Amino acid sequence: MSISGQIEDGVFHCEWCGSENHTFIDPSQGESQEYVEDCQTCCRPHVLQVTHDAAGDSWQITARPE
Repeated sequence: MSISGQIEDGVFHCEWCGSENHTFIDPSQGESQEYVEDCQTCCRPHVLQVTHDAAGDSWQITARPE
């Protein structure tokens, strides 16, 4: 997963209902991102913090209730 690459797939789990949510990561927005995305099952909002780990060339998503 390159920071200069295409849109990446990501996953986060809803804090309320526990559902697995698939999302997209846009590397063009930088190595550290924060945005709000609703759960695809219960529609409750989450603040997603997305960071790029250059050493592992991977993306990490941390979700917390808004």
